Amino acid sequence: TILLKTERMRGVTIDAENRIARVEAGTIWIEVVEAAAEHGLAALAGSAPDVGVVGYTLGGGLSWLARKHGIGANQVTAIEVVTASGDLVRTDWANEPDLFWALRGGGGSLGIVTAIEFNLFPISEVYAGILWYPVDRAGEILKAWRAWTEGLPDEMTSVGRVLQFPPIPQVPEPIRGQSFVVVEAIWSGKPADGARLIEPLRALGPVMDTVMTIPITELSRLHMDPDGPAPGAGDGGMLEDIDDHLIDLFVEMVVGSPILSAELRHLGGAVARRDSRHGAVDAFEAPYAMYALGAAPTPEAKAAVEAAVADLRQVLEPWEADHTHLNFADSRRKAASLFSSASYHRLRRVKAIVDPTDVIRSNHPIPPAF
Repeated sequence: TILLKTERMRGVTIDAENRIARVEAGTIWIEVVEAAAEHGLAALAGSAPDVGVVGYTLGGGLSWLARKHGIGANQVTAIEVVTASGDLVRTDWANEPDLFWALRGGGGSLGIVTAIEFNLFPISEVYAGILWYPVDRAGEILKAWRAWTEGLPDEMTSVGRVLQFPPIPQVPEPIRGQSFVVVEAIWSGKPADGARLIEPLRALGPVMDTVMTIPITELSRLHMDPDGPAPGAGDGGMLEDIDDHLIDLFVEMVVGSPILSAELRHLGGAVARRDSRHGAVDAFEAPYAMYALGAAPTPEAKAAVEAAVADLRQVLEPWEADHTHLNFADSRRKAASLFSSASYHRLRRVKAIVDPTDVIRSNHPIPPAF
């Protein structure tokens, strides 16, 4: 096995006139976000600053702007890829269209991407932040948040989340060693409209409220993910619905466990809208997603986190959707849970053409069809 790393391929080019970014394979999202912001533009970036652009996009990509603009893979305009035969191919709608379709959501089994191009949006700031509540109100707040998500405009994205911070120096003093239930809200319309929409959440009496108009660059740190690599373990999936019973079980399984963060993310809107012009994964029909993780600085800590997350997923299994997001699947999954039947069989046919001997393997492999 040869493990190929592209981390030193970090070029970013912004075509401000055409609102297109071209980035090399090792680029992380904060580099694109900051470069685009210099031109008043925004990308459908990941929720963590150090997420790799290419891997995120090949898996679909769920940004804070996805309910308004859809998944990240749908905005890709071209991909440069080295195939298993050693050919450097630039693929788009006109050139190698089957490979272009497959790469947009099909994962990393089809070639070695060296660069990717995608659309940007004229967004320079958003109304966003976090409402913090005591963790002993977790059930109450998450149920209120779930009811609040009904009928929201596509411009509003939100997360209901339990956070259990360890007592370590890396965590800021006000929240060090503390636990909270929070609602993260991101509104990409007029601030006054956003303030009106989140008023019911403010009426619940948060102990901290950081929701305000912020530059688009600050959105990359809203989720409080680390700026660089950190030892951790996690897993997640999509949910067909969230009801009071699920929330009760969610809180029971998470609070007091080794899980540092467990989130319920509201999807829907443009995330769920299909379009035949898009790729192997073009939408997610499930209305919510769940992801949980914990710190894993030692093998013992990793085992404890993995067990807690697995138990949480097992308890929530009755609500689990048939299909999940490739990027949220940190454990082995059957291909049938990552792609529709039609997409999976087409992906296998494309794989048989571009890599018939299965030279290139990814974490969620696509075997060639024979």
